[in-house]
Amino acid sequence: MVKVDVKGCESFVKDEQFKAYVQKAMDAFDVLDSEQGAGNDFLGWKHLPSQITDGLINDMEAIRTSWNKKGVDLVIAIGIGGSYLGAKAVIEALSHNFAKQLKHKDAPEVVFAGNNLSEEYLAELMDLAKERNVACIVISKSGTTTEPAVAFRIVKQFIESIYGKKEASERIVAITDAARGALKQLSTQEGYKTFVVPDNVGGRFSVLTPVGLLPIAVAGFDIKDLIDGAKKAERALSIKDPANPAIVYAAIRNLLFKECGKSTEILVNYNPKLTYVAEWWKQLYGESEGKDGTGIYPASVNNTADLHSMGQFIQEGTRIMFETVLHVENARRSVVIESDDQNLDQLNYLSGKHVEHCNHMAELGTRLAHMDGGVPQIEISIETLDAKRLGELLYFFEFACGVSAYTLGVNPFNQPGVEAYKKNMFALLQKPGYEEATKAIMERL
Repeated sequence: MVKVDVKGCESFVKDEQFKAYVQKAMDAFDVLDSEQGAGNDFLGWKHLPSQITDGLINDMEAIRTSWNKKGVDLVIAIGIGGSYLGAKAVIEALSHNFAKQLKHKDAPEVVFAGNNLSEEYLAELMDLAKERNVACIVISKSGTTTEPAVAFRIVKQFIESIYGKKEASERIVAITDAARGALKQLSTQEGYKTFVVPDNVGGRFSVLTPVGLLPIAVAGFDIKDLIDGAKKAERALSIKDPANPAIVYAAIRNLLFKECGKSTEILVNYNPKLTYVAEWWKQLYGESEGKDGTGIYPASVNNTADLHSMGQFIQEGTRIMFETVLHVENARRSVVIESDDQNLDQLNYLSGKHVEHCNHMAELGTRLAHMDGGVPQIEISIETLDAKRLGELLYFFEFACGVSAYTLGVNPFNQPGVEAYKKNMFALLQKPGYEEATKAIMERL
């Protein structure tokens, strides 16, 4: 199970303070557990792992089988925010770092669209699609969110032009609302296979719904293992106990924020495969806690690379931050440093040692240096980076997020501020119905 170690915070906080914040987190746990708190209509994620049926898994694996038979080697997954970050995080974490260069062909390549409005990106995506055998997963509850809707219009027209409308209906799968919305209407009209985005699961908590699971499945990974890991975490974290890692994590981060002025949390990894796990985490915590004029700002670094860029600031810059280090205990591959007769690089003292040993010593040395520099350290560790442990980690972060946000005193499950940019964008694009807003905003420019 995921472990949380807060010894790296002991010199920054008093024991009685930590105990007090553990109690605050226990009270927040009760709010989450009772499902009576703010945003309680978006708690479907809590029991997702244990409620996922074999039938749903089989349906998703049937899509993978069908597309494999058609020779599909490129799947374009269209979505934004939580509708792509979870799948991207898992696929990147479980993939060979150099799968593209090695031309692994045991599963389609999954690429993402609808998460930006870059014309160059879409044009270059179409360059790729013209060279490949293409299918598409489109993810949108409404079907009218601008970024994915623009991408889907372009991708849909491309697939229909290449394969025809009938074949396109077998190459497009929609993940959308059960009964309403533009995408659901189009899916019924065109005969697309559909999966449901549950009404009670918000986008940033949706990685264990078909939103995340279908792209992961078609990319060739075992979603059963991912779900099994999440089930284990669901059981473990449901127990109210001061040692519950979600309670410990929620308590220490709120203590560091409220009592020590540490307003920025940096998620640190020492494995580049975890880069998009950090991106997913940033949305999860940023969108859940950053409201009502409060919240801990989520940032991330990839070490040891970023020790040569951000390391200086973390060591000696503004003292507003703490670090949460994602520690992977065991590497899945083995590379040993060999002796060299000339030893010009002066590395023979490392002869016979695994590279991962050096990585762990760099991690430990950095943590000690940053503590000495005034940066508290939290360690979150998993045994190894595989589907089961990744499922545990994702569910842990989700559950701890709910506890932490309630400890902070905000609704973890809304995002009112997200709408502000959309209103301005629609006004500037002169969307019908925004005439007055267009007039007002043009007077400001």
